[in-house]
Amino acid sequence: MNRRDFGKLALASLPASTLSAKPNSKFGGVQIGAITYCFRSLPSSAPELLKYCTDLGISAVELMGDAAENFAGAPATRPPAFGGGRRELTPEQRATLQKLADERKAWRLSVPMQKYKDLRKMYNDAGVSIEIVKLSLDDKMSNEEYDYVFNVAHALGSHSVTMELPKDEKLTQRIGDFAAKHKIYAGYHNHTQVNASSWDRALAQSKYNSINLDCGHFTTAINGSPIPFIKANASRITSFHLKDRKFQTEGGDNLPWGKGSTPIKDVLQLMKKEKYKWPANVELEYAIGEGTTVMAEMKKCLDFCKEALA
Repeated sequence: MNRRDFGKLALASLPASTLSAKPNSKFGGVQIGAITYCFRSLPSSAPELLKYCTDLGISAVELMGDAAENFAGAPATRPPAFGGGRRELTPEQRATLQKLADERKAWRLSVPMQKYKDLRKMYNDAGVSIEIVKLSLDDKMSNEEYDYVFNVAHALGSHSVTMELPKDEKLTQRIGDFAAKHKIYAGYHNHTQVNASSWDRALAQSKYNSINLDCGHFTTAINGSPIPFIKANASRITSFHLKDRKFQTEGGDNLPWGKGSTPIKDVLQLMKKEKYKWPANVELEYAIGEGTTVMAEMKKCLDFCKEALA
């Protein structure tokens, strides 16, 4: 038997799923994904993040904006470490920060969208969809930069841009107007500063303003289950972050899944029952102890979701 025949025999002996395997993290009709922030302690270029996802079988992501922009060739914009413990920056330090911001703006307004299309193709060819991109918008950015952010989302094939929930109603109105212009959702993420009515004003301003619900943070914030809120706002939710936190009255700690107060299993079963189509993204935030790894803990979270949706 020559090497070619041996190779054919070896391939024939493998299961078909091994030969053509692409990641698939849709369980029971529910798309489980990950926010790439989970891998923050590891090298985090866009190709490296893709490999972590394919190794874990993750087929959908919320991609952090830095990884996308760095892939497209963004200039370095991390400010230098200004020491001395000063509360106020010197004029020179402020000038340095402004120079970095100006460089980033100039780059954003000149970078070809083809670079983001190439990134999308790389992920899609590997079986991973970039459902969401996390890129923030603020009141200091120009209209051209707003268009840039939504154009990036479109080029990546994302249905939503995520950012923290602003307090400024003028800002959510402006973001909502641009989201409607581009027909891509702005998903507002929460920490523990919210209650059940925190999104009301933004949702009333534009049908493209939406909720990126962090179920763990929300559980801690209200000291209760997020399920009534989910049922009441299902038509305006565009994505979840999944983590397990204790109630605020119990300390609010981030814990390995199944040990906190967040009813992750019940949330996932509700998604399955109601056929909600938004992605539920794993966000690994609990402390990684000795004797384990980020990848091992991510697998535990994914297995938790799979079992909950079986």
